[in-house]
Amino acid sequence: MNQRPIGVFDSGLGGLTAVRQLRRLMPSENIIYFGDTARVPYGNRGRETLLKYARQDLAFLRSFDLKAVVVACGTVSSNCLEELQAESDIPIIGVVEPAVQQAAALSQARRVGLVATRASVDSGAYERAFRQLDPALSVCSLACPLFVPLVEEGRCRPGDTVIETVAEEYLSPLRERGIDTLVLGCTHYPLLADVIGNTMGPGVALVDAGAESARACRDLLTRCDALANRPEGAASYYTSDRAGNFQRLAALFLGGDDAGQVQQIDITGY
Repeated sequence: MNQRPIGVFDSGLGGLTAVRQLRRLMPSENIIYFGDTARVPYGNRGRETLLKYARQDLAFLRSFDLKAVVVACGTVSSNCLEELQAESDIPIIGVVEPAVQQAAALSQARRVGLVATRASVDSGAYERAFRQLDPALSVCSLACPLFVPLVEEGRCRPGDTVIETVAEEYLSPLRERGIDTLVLGCTHYPLLADVIGNTMGPGVALVDAGAESARACRDLLTRCDALANRPEGAASYYTSDRAGNFQRLAALFLGGDDAGQVQQIDITGY
């Protein structure tokens, strides 16, 4: 048993979809979330900038006495996870490995797709992980840079012609490749699951990378006998930009739950 909280960070609000899954899977856990909304998006940053930002994000979270950290940002997980893990004395869990393992398990045709930020795709992290797990898997990766801003504008539901047009433009090459499994490699993308599912068709399984990282966190804490034991956990939310903006959009990512009190912090001090 370990009553310390779990830390989660992302470049913005997308990581709240991982928080939603963590709270569903481990309702007794306390969670500390940081969204770096002042510097979003991370997806078009260079690797050195990403590493600098990730270290600052992690340093802020480590100001709390944590037992584990989930890097809910697909871009950071793809580009910086090994360094963060090497520099930390607590478990750091990313989204790449858990998503790859689930996608490989689901794919019958051995043809999988990935949609993610440009930095995640350019890193090649998913392709390397798939190759190490199963060299016979064929992987097709696509950057979808417009998905994040459209989600944050609320343009994420079926029937919205803007997001449906963008999704068709992005995803038609994957559909034509005959993939049967698609990794949603950015934690914003689960909000587009219905739109993406309609575009790809019923024969394509969608893998939520954030949800898989939450399951990986639960499995790790279970193995280590480090799950909390309390009637109900709580979540605390921090942001590097205006708290009001965070609160306004948080319920969309949390599945209708209110984020409550959100605190703004100066991340450049870490």
